[in-house]
Amino acid sequence: MTGNVLERYLTLAADLQASDLHLIKGVAPTFRINGEITLADAQEISGHELEQIYRELTSPEQQQRFDRDWELCISLWHAAIGRSRITVYRRNGFPEFSFRFCGKSIPKREELGLPVKVDDLARRTHGLILVTGPTGAGKTTTLNYMINLMNLERRSKIITIEDPIEFVHDNNRAIIIQHEVLTDVKSFRSALVHTLRQDPDVIVIGELRDHETISTALAAAETGHLVLATLHSPNAVQAFERILGVFEGNAQRQVILQLANTLQGVLVQELLPSATREQRVLAYELVVGTPAIRRLVRDNLLHQIENVIQTSKKEGMMLFDACLFERYQKCEITYDTAISHARDPEAFEKRLANPETDEG
Repeated sequence: MTGNVLERYLTLAADLQASDLHLIKGVAPTFRINGEITLADAQEISGHELEQIYRELTSPEQQQRFDRDWELCISLWHAAIGRSRITVYRRNGFPEFSFRFCGKSIPKREELGLPVKVDDLARRTHGLILVTGPTGAGKTTTLNYMINLMNLERRSKIITIEDPIEFVHDNNRAIIIQHEVLTDVKSFRSALVHTLRQDPDVIVIGELRDHETISTALAAAETGHLVLATLHSPNAVQAFERILGVFEGNAQRQVILQLANTLQGVLVQELLPSATREQRVLAYELVVGTPAIRRLVRDNLLHQIENVIQTSKKEGMMLFDACLFERYQKCEITYDTAISHARDPEAFEKRLANPETDEG
């Protein structure tokens, strides 16, 4: 019976084109549609139903892990919704669930709202590319878009380390090996070390989480591999600061040099509600690893990076607020959305008052 209930809500999620489903004790099944939470017209979920869903979705090994850690992240394939990432957590003694739906296919770049420069970055043969932003900003979708582009164009070996796998790629021109943390490998850190021994051309890391993972990723990028990874940071400068902040002393100086030598680009992204409230719109910041940017990283003059981005539109760079301004001018987002997400609301207001002023 419980399986039929879950089946019904997953099918409804597909019909509603929801990005997420939340199953919470004492609350009706809840969907996230175009960025907004919507409760289903249904009965509240009981603790018994949640326990039943938990038993049906998890293996004995996963249940042991959940009993030990009180949290679990797994993946699921369903015919109606495709692949989903399921986060299981415990509240008041009962398991609850957050489903993130990954879709059945990878949208085109235009559908995702990504800049043309992303294709150029995906065609690089070595170095480091970071995709950053808050949870739910579409970072993994962007990574999968870039993997798919490489797969269509390049004869290479691509190895991914994911937690969990959200989209399964078929081999095309490339060979793609996808590892899932706690299913195929123990951790990002240990998997990355062994990945370097598997003759990869491209390494994709689901998230840079700790000192060892960052250090190994930079070393891989420095030795001729193309490394793609995600990071939680609201802008490019803070992405650099977060990487450098986990190191101290001489180690930090070494990391600064590695980052300056390997940086290909940083894409910061956030999904915003559209003006029609019928979909979400991607707003982004893009930094390209030009000699000027690399020099500022090397000299640890990170506070000057925004000035270079502002004057480097011809190289494809874009500040987040400049992207917001473009989205607003095209009526893709509302004024309230633009001003509430602007990094510098006061400067954004001034620009609205004098729209002829633009970056070079």
